[in-house]
Amino acid sequence: MTEDKKILVYGADWCADCHRTTELFDQHAIKYDYKDIDSDEALKAEMLALVAGKNVIPTVVLTDGTTLQEPTNDELLAVLKIRSEVDPAATLPSHEVIIIGAGPAALSAAIYTTREDIETLLFERGVVGGLAAVTDKIDNYPGFPDGVEGLTLADDLRRQAERFGAVIELGEVTAIFDEGKYKRLETTSGDMLARVVLIATGSDYKKINVPGEVEYYARGVHYCATCDGAFYRAKRLVVVGGGNSAIQEAIFLTRFASHIDLLVRSTIKASDVLKQELKAFVEAGKMSIHLNTTTDEIIGENRVVTKVLGTKDGQKVEFPTDGVFVFVGLEPNSQFLRTTPILLDAIGFVMTDHNLQTNMPGVFAAGDIRSGATMQIASATGEGATAALKIREYLEGFPHPVQN
Repeated sequence: MTEDKKILVYGADWCADCHRTTELFDQHAIKYDYKDIDSDEALKAEMLALVAGKNVIPTVVLTDGTTLQEPTNDELLAVLKIRSEVDPAATLPSHEVIIIGAGPAALSAAIYTTREDIETLLFERGVVGGLAAVTDKIDNYPGFPDGVEGLTLADDLRRQAERFGAVIELGEVTAIFDEGKYKRLETTSGDMLARVVLIATGSDYKKINVPGEVEYYARGVHYCATCDGAFYRAKRLVVVGGGNSAIQEAIFLTRFASHIDLLVRSTIKASDVLKQELKAFVEAGKMSIHLNTTTDEIIGENRVVTKVLGTKDGQKVEFPTDGVFVFVGLEPNSQFLRTTPILLDAIGFVMTDHNLQTNMPGVFAAGDIRSGATMQIASATGEGATAALKIREYLEGFPHPVQN
């Protein structure tokens, strides 16, 4: 990297992935210039000119001109050649507890383990706080009568864990091996050992797998309203989905969009509270609801989305739009476990016994990644605390028997 030229990071304050990227650079003392595209239309135009109009942040421009959009930490570590090289003949670094993930379950577990003076390292490949960090407002988390912003809750959990001594490293765990007393983890920082591992990698957004979805990703197709909604001020949008998350995100998008068409495959399955909120936006003319409507294809021109084709009650329908936001559920972040002996259910969630321990002794799971989880932030934090207590028992030499 030349002394007179810095990496450019185009982002916005409301973008959790932008915070993740700059935190990674700060962690490794990498110099960069940050450009807030939400505060300056000229900076936004400058970014779009570099990436052929692809609306994705963070956009990172390296000193050699290479441009990356929404890169993972692993991709950044690789392209910047700052991976730690570990000598296989040397003693591997070891930890008492390694937590994979840094969402609500992971951070809650870390609060409990570190308060017990159990040395704890968290590995996070994405955003600290997980999906909670990119949720606009959380209304059902106990103790916040007026609700709480997702990013605020995530930051508070992080600061609390770090206050007790938890260390968060931005990187990725790619495999787990049982080597008796220790578990060996392959990571982007090299191999390392842990007495106990907690898998708390959570889940990610499902895709609808229709023509145009992949082709127009970030050119009109999105999965996170708080990440990308601000790109669509005074624009018309389509939202796909009818569950709690779809309704919450659609309501959030009314802050920006001129009108929203909500496409629901069958009926709305959201809570009664959300249904009442939704009704107010429909009556105000901000939203139209289309029940029994499938999303069949996403069409675009000049690299941007222009319309969605669907089927409603057996009839073909068309919805002109400037963007599509998809909220049809979650899938587990368990790809790195598929070649390990750790048992997964048919969908890919991690199976545990009633002590939250997997079939691999010393490896636990908590939160949205666990088979049978309720996919609620409150229960994820509770499971994180429970897992920490079971981990303490395991480290004390009294592990409960594993029940497959």
